[in-house]
Amino acid sequence: MTEQDIDKGRQNAIISYITIFGVIIAYYLNNEDGKMSPFASFHIRQSLGLWLTFFALGYIIGSFNSWLITSAFYLFFAVLFIYGFTNAIGRKTQAVPLVGSFYQKIFSNLGS
Repeated sequence: MTEQDIDKGRQNAIISYITIFGVIIAYYLNNEDGKMSPFASFHIRQSLGLWLTFFALGYIIGSFNSWLITSAFYLFFAVLFIYGFTNAIGRKTQAVPLVGSFYQKIFSNLGS
């Protein structure tokens, strides 16, 4: 990845971590000009995986009536989102711990 590509896709990478709608907006902005940024595509895949996992597991965690379980769940995902967000700001393409490489494989058809 070149510095020019990172500069081009950095804004979309940052947007992708801001709510699930940010992922959708970043995806369409990244595909807008016909030439996708690999940097933005990487972070879009990461954040899409995080959001989908958050909602899927959140539905299950919601059935528990324990503040300890829900607090741990929110803390875990907050750390993962902050990690991904700071990597996008810091111009890095490091996968989110534990699940990031899995998201890259699953969503490999999204972007270049």
